[in-house]
Amino acid sequence: MLAIIEKSELRGSVSAEPSKSMAHRLLIAAALARGMSRIENVAGSEDILATTDCLRALGAELEFVRGGYGEADYCEVNGCNPMLSESAELPCRESGSTLRFLMPVAALSGNKMKFSGSETLMARPLSVYEDVFRKMGMSLERGAGYIEIEGKLRPGEYEIDAGISSQFVSGLLFALPLADGDSTLKLKGQVESRPYIDMTIDALDIFGIRIDESSEGVLHIPGRQTYGSCDVSVEGDWSNAAFFLAMGVDVKGLREGSLQGDKVCREHFEKLAHGHAEIDISDCPDLGPVLMAHAAMHEGCTLTGTRRLSIKESDRGAAMKEELAKLGVPVDVHVNSIEVGAGIHAPTENLYGHNDHRIVMALALLASQTGGRIEGAEAVRKSFPNFFERFAEAGGICKIETD
Repeated sequence: MLAIIEKSELRGSVSAEPSKSMAHRLLIAAALARGMSRIENVAGSEDILATTDCLRALGAELEFVRGGYGEADYCEVNGCNPMLSESAELPCRESGSTLRFLMPVAALSGNKMKFSGSETLMARPLSVYEDVFRKMGMSLERGAGYIEIEGKLRPGEYEIDAGISSQFVSGLLFALPLADGDSTLKLKGQVESRPYIDMTIDALDIFGIRIDESSEGVLHIPGRQTYGSCDVSVEGDWSNAAFFLAMGVDVKGLREGSLQGDKVCREHFEKLAHGHAEIDISDCPDLGPVLMAHAAMHEGCTLTGTRRLSIKESDRGAAMKEELAKLGVPVDVHVNSIEVGAGIHAPTENLYGHNDHRIVMALALLASQTGGRIEGAEAVRKSFPNFFERFAEAGGICKIETD
């Protein structure tokens, strides 16, 4: 898909999309609950559909009501007992959250479980689970397009490296409350994206699951707990809203008291608007592409805490460096920092989305200032299928060409 964008002024307001991060968590909790739950305001992006497909494979019943692909409505969820799940294949598409959240849940049955997905997804780091499963006497095998696990996740004392991804912590937090004994989860090293762990704990609390943190980085998880069904609505998504907030567009439906780490985007944009700034994105790595785009339109920036950008849907630092070069902006990418210059001009060739939704959205903002064409624009389907419709609502002039 090719997005042809004319120079245009973004303005006015748009409605916030439902939070993909919170939707994952609420759907999983509902699928582990006894009885029927109703999750309001769920958008059927590719990542969310991956999670619902995998939950069905584990035995839960999920039905989108009046919603559909890319539409926000509600999902009815009849939960299952993952302890009784039979061997199954769980199709994760390209969703890292789906894979990492559900591996421990699937391991509660002890049966062989196969996770399939894109080559990029299957290559993403899983060292935390490899260590945990090995210590539990479980197996984890990687193959072409799949990961297979076998063996039962048991309660106990877990010490894990929390510096790789918060998603490993969240996955264990979903599963261990259902184990037949108490567990302790000790987080070693610099905890990455702590706000996302807090979001998981919040979602668990909504469904009646208790997690105790007696001291920083030590999570006590009582076993033999029961998820209770409930009705809940997904809040607005600060991560996707950031692409409009960066251009001064008002985004309605965002919760000011949200635990989403990307809520900090407004503070970062304010810093960048007043000159070259240094910003640590350790707790908000998904903001990397939009901050680089925003900085390039102003006076540049230095981003620190960027090492995890290389293990996302694309190597985001390298991808943005390549695309910003087409607009005349120099970028230096280091192991854990990125230097971004300034002074964009119209691109000399087509921009490319690198099969990464956040790269495409960042490039759309840049192209709104200069005009430009973005190849691979369909990547927005992963998290924000209606992005270009919202872009047009905000005053962006865009024509979409499909093959």
